[in-house]
Amino acid sequence: MKSAALFLIPLAASAAEPMLTFEKDVRPIVKAHCTHCHGEEEKPEGGVDLRLRRFMDEIVVVGHPEKSKLVEVIRSGEMPEKGKPLTEAQLGVIEKWIAQGAKTAKPEPLALAPGPVILDEDREYWAFQPVKRPAVPKAANTRNPIDAFVSAKMAEKGLSMAPEADRRTLIRRVTLDLTGVLPTPEEVEAFLSDSSDMSDPSDGAYTRLVDRLLASKTYGERWARHWLDVTGYADSNGYTEADSVRAHAWRFRDYVIRSLNEDKPWDQFVQEQLAGDELAGATHGDYQQAVLDPKRTDQLIATAFLRMAPDGTGDTVDDPKLAKNNVIAEQLKILGSSLMGLTLSCAQCHDHRYDPITQADYYRLRAIFDPGYHWEAWRAPNSRLYSLYSPQERAKAAEIEAKAKEIEVEARAMSKKFLDEIFEVEIKKVPQAEQAAFRVARDTPVAKQTPEQKALIKKYPSALATYSLDLYDKKKQDLVDAKMAEATKLRATKPAEGFVMALTEVKGQVPVSKFFNRGDHDQPKQVVQPGELGILASPMIEPFKPVPVSSGSSGRRLAYAQWLTSGKHPLTARVLVNRFWMHHMGRGLVNTPGDFGRQGELPTHPELLDYLADEFVKGGWKLKPLHRLIVLSAAYRQSSVNDASLLADPENRFYARFKLRRLDAETLRDSMLAMTGSLVQTSYGPPSGIGRDPQGRVITGIDKGTITLNKVDPAGEADFRRSIYVQMRRSKPLTVLDTFDAPVMQPNCEMRAQTTVAPQSLLLMNDTFVLDSSRRLADLVEKEAPKDRAKQLQRIWTLLYGKPATEADITKCLAYLDEQTKALTQYHHDIQHPKGVVPNPPQEAMASLCQVLCSSNRFLYVE
Repeated sequence: MKSAALFLIPLAASAAEPMLTFEKDVRPIVKAHCTHCHGEEEKPEGGVDLRLRRFMDEIVVVGHPEKSKLVEVIRSGEMPEKGKPLTEAQLGVIEKWIAQGAKTAKPEPLALAPGPVILDEDREYWAFQPVKRPAVPKAANTRNPIDAFVSAKMAEKGLSMAPEADRRTLIRRVTLDLTGVLPTPEEVEAFLSDSSDMSDPSDGAYTRLVDRLLASKTYGERWARHWLDVTGYADSNGYTEADSVRAHAWRFRDYVIRSLNEDKPWDQFVQEQLAGDELAGATHGDYQQAVLDPKRTDQLIATAFLRMAPDGTGDTVDDPKLAKNNVIAEQLKILGSSLMGLTLSCAQCHDHRYDPITQADYYRLRAIFDPGYHWEAWRAPNSRLYSLYSPQERAKAAEIEAKAKEIEVEARAMSKKFLDEIFEVEIKKVPQAEQAAFRVARDTPVAKQTPEQKALIKKYPSALATYSLDLYDKKKQDLVDAKMAEATKLRATKPAEGFVMALTEVKGQVPVSKFFNRGDHDQPKQVVQPGELGILASPMIEPFKPVPVSSGSSGRRLAYAQWLTSGKHPLTARVLVNRFWMHHMGRGLVNTPGDFGRQGELPTHPELLDYLADEFVKGGWKLKPLHRLIVLSAAYRQSSVNDASLLADPENRFYARFKLRRLDAETLRDSMLAMTGSLVQTSYGPPSGIGRDPQGRVITGIDKGTITLNKVDPAGEADFRRSIYVQMRRSKPLTVLDTFDAPVMQPNCEMRAQTTVAPQSLLLMNDTFVLDSSRRLADLVEKEAPKDRAKQLQRIWTLLYGKPATEADITKCLAYLDEQTKALTQYHHDIQHPKGVVPNPPQEAMASLCQVLCSSNRFLYVE
């Protein structure tokens, strides 16, 4: 065997032509395309193992790619047999590497176990390194550490910050950012009239504004939406066309809103979502004590995080086993993208092609959660609901139910008595010779009737009188119905029974977890023990030890949750603060928030990312102080206009301006409702209903549709609640939200798209929600300033844009109103209206203008 040292890079490599190495340049290519067959199996195919350079002597001729078998089989298309072929660029890298001497960067290990290789290069990847708090760069005129880091990076790129945005722009920006609704004109004016120092981080006007917004209940409703995206929250199960409703998922949504408003530490927040049942001491068969304590109830509700994946196991599916395992796989995908920034699902069927995550790692991680899911002893969705009844309420309900049943017994007895009386009349219509036999036949249970008896009853059906009392005597049927109604009315007095959708374990039931060959549950292989991914293994978590839990639960999830939130895990805090930053700044420091692996983007500001992660953990995992730090920074307060940075950094990777961005779907709808005074601020509780109207749009309301007819009735105030309280059906997203890029959870949303497409303009032109909102706005300003068009226009401007209209704006709009009023007057003159309809062309013209202004970029975008 040749010494591994023979392949090392010479100390002096050509400066003109960088020396390629196996580890850095070639191994990622063969790992993505080849090693799943040639190295990761127990017996590599054809005896060819591509995991190490020294295994390639038979297929690589050093210095001669044209003579190397490796190049030959790739170029001919013979390899790889499965998957995508290598690109010309990838093959070129391999050829150049061979031509340069097929070098390695360092000596290779002398022995390898079967499976993938996790090398030092993998462990040295930035995302797997511990978080280390960097020193804050020294930068002139910076009081906020964020500005010091951002300015230092700008200086490297020859950039500088844009000027600070004006006060009107800032209050609109930060209010939308923190609460998801527009500031009122009165709030804008109060901010403008505060003459205190804007730059004072302790008690300036802007600081007080930020603190007020963070203290409002609308803050939690806004920022809960971000987390619900990542968790895959939906009010339906998905997976099948039935898309059955999750009637109790809303409690998890409310839990998230409350937690954020309370500024619950995120280590506690995460632990409750992954192991709230174990914290609450609840198991599947023993949870009653937990639901008597509000804190423990919240902990149980939190575990619905682990029930958010699409789940068709309560509906009809072709392959129930596949459906069950798919739930677990999708939930692990949500776990990986939300808390670890890793694409775990890529290791379900084979070792991860790009990141050092083995298939064995995947099933070890799954084993942590197996006791809660236990696919071979599966609990369907309705079997995972836990009643919130107290013992007293349960006893009261049982008492009422017993009395209701007594009333029903009386009603049935009354009905039988009436029918027996009718029978005595009807039997006389049967010939005398057959009456005795008919009586016997009537009294015989149907299952025991002889053919002769059945024939006799069929011969004289009206004489039977054992059912359908209303066919004989409607008044007597009404008496029976009234009695049954008493039972129904009595049942309505039962205490309302709420339910929690949660994940729990069955006490003492810990399934044996196995490695599934190629991800196939029908091909279980060796037993696996619970554990962390090998690349993240730490003495704190390995060997894996469950936390002792008195309830009898396994304690596995609690141990893992505590590790994730220990502050020692290299990914959790980084992934979380990167998301928080992304929502504020319009772009993540890592702009692939669900993928911190090698296929994701590298951080633009790694030191700032680590500073924020460390600050977050040291600050007790509290989010509101981090919000404060970010939105008080000069980087956040920049104008969105900076022509120099726009040319040098069009993607704004270095934050030399505020990123101009469109209102997201929920903010657009909620702001339209708020500006007209229509927004209903009722918080929490079951979601507002939705349905498909005759035009095929999904709108809020009471769904009265059938298989052949779409119909939605108004639901009153429920139709005007914030979007977070509107039912989220995977198969029926609200049209106004769906058009503006609200996600459909499959299984979750790591980062929303922001498209600019024709259907958005068409919706703003034609949708009833926009038209109705425009009419309400026109009616509002007419009520506030009757017949005074100039004042009305000024009010509209301040409601929509937070700033007064210019003289030019007013002049243009008045001209539009005159022209539109004339056109509408002529239109109404030319048509015949239904009786009672009185047209109002001036008001219709104002509504038309309001629609135009609501469709403008000035309203739709945040500067």
